[in-house]
Amino acid sequence: MKILDQYIARTVVSGTLMALLVLASLLAFVDFVSEVGKVGNPAYVGYNIVDVGIYVLLTLPRRIYEIFPTAVLLGSLLSLGALASNSELTVMRASGMSIMRIAGSVLQAGLILVVLVAFVGEILVPISERAAQTLKAHSLQQKISLGGTQGFWVRDNMRYLHVGQVYPDLQLGQLEIYELNEAKHITGITHAESALYKNETWQLRDIKRTTISASGVSSESIAMEEWPKLLNPDLFNVVTVQPANMSALDLYRYSQYLQNNELDASHYQLAFWIKIITPISSLVMLLIAMPFVFGSQRSGGAGQRVMVGLLLGIGFFMANRIMNHLGQVYGITPLISAALPVLLVAIAGVLAIKRVH
Repeated sequence: MKILDQYIARTVVSGTLMALLVLASLLAFVDFVSEVGKVGNPAYVGYNIVDVGIYVLLTLPRRIYEIFPTAVLLGSLLSLGALASNSELTVMRASGMSIMRIAGSVLQAGLILVVLVAFVGEILVPISERAAQTLKAHSLQQKISLGGTQGFWVRDNMRYLHVGQVYPDLQLGQLEIYELNEAKHITGITHAESALYKNETWQLRDIKRTTISASGVSSESIAMEEWPKLLNPDLFNVVTVQPANMSALDLYRYSQYLQNNELDASHYQLAFWIKIITPISSLVMLLIAMPFVFGSQRSGGAGQRVMVGLLLGIGFFMANRIMNHLGQVYGITPLISAALPVLLVAIAGVLAIKRVH
């Protein structure tokens, strides 16, 4: 049976990867067309057609992560449907393999896909999105360097800024400001624990400033100070990582930070649980596909299976998003809001498989 298990798993994985390639290519083309419209825009003076291509490639991991469950559903319908059309599933059942046994082999393939999508979401997406944002920041003619967990550097004439932490709500953490004179000598260093952009100005808090002059060095501490010109908010929007593109670990840490400061963390908690549930939803997509393959769809053509897969994938995506937003509106626990749609579909898939004879 191990040979058949490997054969089924290999068929499902290859079918999923093929569907993923097609869907990702379509989305990449749409993104390319959308980004081309920014070439020549005064706000993106340094943005050219080569940058567009690189940017689209860098955002491709995020797109792959978003469409992965749909690709699993579509790929499994096509690959298992091909086995059914060639009577291979019929031969397997005649040789003594039950439907549940075949379902188990399919889910083994699903575990491989779960590891793959988790790798994309946790490793590739944060790195590639950071690189894509760096590219956009350069197109805004800002001298900026992003460095992962080490924050980023920005140059503004003779002022150099280092931002240790970037939060998705126009907040900065652990800010260092170095001011130089025309001779490129440091004349002042300002450290702020946090900075918030509000009412078209930056509010720095818990400031420690060191001034260096010919007469000596002086230090002072300031509770709060406003800086009208510190960092272009448009650039800040570019370098901000959206919750959906953060790793689960970063989402957990930021949620804890908000809770410790008695701030609303529900949005980031929901993003955290979605990050955890998304790989599991790939297994659920396999459960949805199998009843259609063993049932009425076994005599259907590839076109019909593609249509069924797309409709189910889009329906699940929309229902999942609606439930997530309703959870935010009505204060539903983030874990329930993220997991309930997947759980209901999983139960429906298991019941449907049991009803197939």
